[in-house]
Amino acid sequence: MPGFLYLRLNADPTTLDPALIVDVTGGSLAAKLFNGLVRLDGNLDVAPDIAESWEIRDRGTKYIFHLREGVLFTNGREVTADDFKYSFKRIFDPKAKSPNTWVLERILGAKEYMRGKASDIPGIEASGRYTLIIRLKSPFSPFLKLLTMPVAYVVAREEVLKWGADFSTHPAGTGPFVLKQWNHDSSVVFAVNLRYFDRKADISGIVYRIIPEDLTAVTEFEVGNLDVIGIPAAEYAKFRNSPKWSSLISSAEGINTYYLGFNCARAPFDDIELRRAVSCAIDREKILNTFYEGRGRLAAGPVPDLLRKWPAPGVYAYDPERAKRIIAGAGLTNRVINFYVSADQEVVDIAEVIQYYLRKVGLNVRIKQLEWSAYKSALNNGEADMFWIGWWADYPDPENFLFPLFHSSNHGAGGNRSRYTNHEVDRLIEAGQGAADTSEADRYYRAAEKIITAESPWVFFWHRTDFTLRQPWVKKYKIYPIYSMDKGVGVSF
Repeated sequence: MPGFLYLRLNADPTTLDPALIVDVTGGSLAAKLFNGLVRLDGNLDVAPDIAESWEIRDRGTKYIFHLREGVLFTNGREVTADDFKYSFKRIFDPKAKSPNTWVLERILGAKEYMRGKASDIPGIEASGRYTLIIRLKSPFSPFLKLLTMPVAYVVAREEVLKWGADFSTHPAGTGPFVLKQWNHDSSVVFAVNLRYFDRKADISGIVYRIIPEDLTAVTEFEVGNLDVIGIPAAEYAKFRNSPKWSSLISSAEGINTYYLGFNCARAPFDDIELRRAVSCAIDREKILNTFYEGRGRLAAGPVPDLLRKWPAPGVYAYDPERAKRIIAGAGLTNRVINFYVSADQEVVDIAEVIQYYLRKVGLNVRIKQLEWSAYKSALNNGEADMFWIGWWADYPDPENFLFPLFHSSNHGAGGNRSRYTNHEVDRLIEAGQGAADTSEADRYYRAAEKIITAESPWVFFWHRTDFTLRQPWVKKYKIYPIYSMDKGVGVSF
């Protein structure tokens, strides 16, 4: 189709209903179909979206949003404050079965409504046609940033009621694109939304072709059937060294942290010294610069460098002799360490490099591969001794790399898969969440990260950089550190 940008998805989207989206693919598509009160700008700061301005009062517990007039849903009806109230209440309706209630659960009365103990949520008030008031139970410093997530996008009540469960395949939003066609396991087609209230797209639409195999996607790109692809790891060196393609590579430093996690709740890695020994046993910098081809930045703790506004705490340096001494004294000669990984080939390769380093210092490491859903289930259930995984930002705040991953209330599926427990860290994270401003919050987060890094519930590896490759006719293409930032309106031919 002329004027359409052809992109690749590696799997059919699960849903396009913002209330149900839990993955990056769904979120990146929803960002082009919907809008929220606020969005992220190029500096990762919160900027106006449908709300043109807002005020924060009562020590950070009251937010007053003033909506733009004339913003239309794709069915032609104007968006009002009542639509946001409906959209937020819907998240907490047990019938909606949203897995994302955690994003907004600090709103006053939300939990009571969710549990069927109240018929309304007093913390969400439509005050006139264009003013929305949100009250929180207590101050929560990242709240505005959470409102940039897909779950906080506005939906049209009449369209949800019309389609019921099928709203997930018939999304009606306010974004720069509309869903034109969805051929499951084949393609998703977006057309430009002529009613969009903000900058119109410079293209006619987007065709997402669903191509599971990397090799097939690369071939389709090379013959000109795709306009942009994410560069598969196995193809990175080829394109980077190609005179034809190297100048057409785009990159973005990702807001993520990849790590080797320990099960801190049981032997042998309930021993802090042993966890430190494993950190000392692995030359992370060498792995990053050789095997990983420099496709990232070395991590100095759990908080990504792009979010940390304080000096990095630093991690244990490569010191295999120290590692050998500690491991020898731990009596682990006959102990098998079960190292769980997903079946992704790059992950398996990284695991084998880690296994090599650990065997050199006296640990008998056995790698166990599982397909993704079984792998996540095993980690959530605490089956692994060690595991490899990454965490990507849902919103650009250090809290997103501390509370889910290290607070003791989140063991397992909540994000704390290492089952790390330190009540002083819990206290510091909670204090940061309730801080009056960013600088106060960062003081608490800095102290928490320092303790976490010293106690080594992870080996902190790197923050991955993403690379895409575009055709020479694609202009002004950009990739973003957080999926929700990409509205698809800047690119052109």
